[in-house]
Amino acid sequence: MSDTTIRSNSDVVLIGAGIMSATLGLILKELQPDLKIDIYERLDVAAAESSDAWNNAGTGHSAFCELNYTPESADGTINPNKAISIAEQYEVSRQFWSYLVQEGKVSSPENFIKSVPHISFVWGDANVAFLKNRFQTLQSNPLFSEMIFSTDFSVLEKWMPLVMEGRNPDEKVAATSMKIGTDVNFGELTRNMFAYLTKLDNVTIHYSHEVNKLRQREDKTWRIKITDLASGQKKKVYTKFVFIGAGGGSLPLLEKANVPEGKGYGGFPVSGQWLKCTNPEVIAKHQAKVYGKASVGAPPMSVPHVDTRMIDGEKALLFGPFAGFSTRFLKNGSYSDLPLSIKPDNVIPMIVAGYKNIPLTKYLIEQVRQSPKDRMNALREYVPGARTKDWKLERAGQRVQVIKKDEELIGKLEFGTEIINTNDGTLAVLLGASPGASTAVSIMVELVSKCFPELFNSAEGQEKVKAMIPSFGKALNENPELLATLRNQTAEVLKLK
Repeated sequence: MSDTTIRSNSDVVLIGAGIMSATLGLILKELQPDLKIDIYERLDVAAAESSDAWNNAGTGHSAFCELNYTPESADGTINPNKAISIAEQYEVSRQFWSYLVQEGKVSSPENFIKSVPHISFVWGDANVAFLKNRFQTLQSNPLFSEMIFSTDFSVLEKWMPLVMEGRNPDEKVAATSMKIGTDVNFGELTRNMFAYLTKLDNVTIHYSHEVNKLRQREDKTWRIKITDLASGQKKKVYTKFVFIGAGGGSLPLLEKANVPEGKGYGGFPVSGQWLKCTNPEVIAKHQAKVYGKASVGAPPMSVPHVDTRMIDGEKALLFGPFAGFSTRFLKNGSYSDLPLSIKPDNVIPMIVAGYKNIPLTKYLIEQVRQSPKDRMNALREYVPGARTKDWKLERAGQRVQVIKKDEELIGKLEFGTEIINTNDGTLAVLLGASPGASTAVSIMVELVSKCFPELFNSAEGQEKVKAMIPSFGKALNENPELLATLRNQTAEVLKLK
């Protein structure tokens, strides 16, 4: 019987058509325009999983309002390091998007980014003290110098009338506000980026294609076995470099690659749901991202927020997310994803991580057991006047938290994103969730520096990176004048207020 498998060669293969692959593909084509890039996506459209607006738990992450990025130690001090790092990385993303708009590679920025104030809101003596301490810690940093703090009920009514409406004026409350916050529709941005990328020579995106196997050959190139889900056609692709940016689907593909660097990694899936407002009058009353404090044991993606979004050209209002548990690794995945991911090398880290995170397990069980009344009660803590008839439950995205060996080589749960590179630089895999999309540019620039060092470190490469990211090589939190200049420039290009 003749072999009908289609064979092809490529310089770079990107698995998954999300924001990470789009960003990496564009950076590589800017640095080396003649690269041959093939993108393989299991679904029939780009950005349908983690990058999609309805699935993304925190569009516009910039650490302005997310309280979990500034943990409080036992002695009451606030650690600002993670918030500063994420805020810095978000500024890098803004610069890159501005470059794409200025160069005509991405159009209509108003379709994917909008100005929306970022507000942190708390109540109760202990939480008010925490927020004030956080404000004093952060505001001294140039990245957060525009932050405003208030405990004045009338001021908070102006910032977020929907949240304060019906609330007891004698209640002890506090909030911080960053008016320069943004809302980003990463689904729209990703599709816009791919629209440009796929017009370039030697770039092809293959939808409805599933990667079945990866194997590194003796010459360090990769052979990838792929199935065209629409026709059933089998394909073999040979490439020098593979990037796996398939969201929750990355871990199974890392395991199939069978590289030493991937040993011991596991994943813990967390699903989510939103309460979506259906009343236009209520939606119109709110214009902010209002974040509160997470419940004990909650994963970072589950920080409650009343969130103004711009989705498909229309203003939307969401509350949540409510966490849940599913054995799927993707929203469009299989219930067998989790059991099939358990291997001899990661079973101990997964068991230990589970034992160490019993509060998380308890929290997820409580979330799964919530009734519609429970969810409305949670909403009314933030929107006291919320009416059941104005809100409906919407399924959100699926995340996979990273489990890996810790310093004792046993196991721990990681709340963040992590890039795994092989030592030879021929394979890179992105695992994890928050903050993800908002920091995609910094993550991909670091990836290119490690996996394409000659290209990245050449004089031409460095010049090009600085053209795409004017602050490259400089810390904006140490250069307030440069930060102010670039914020003004990117705001003008991206049509922000």
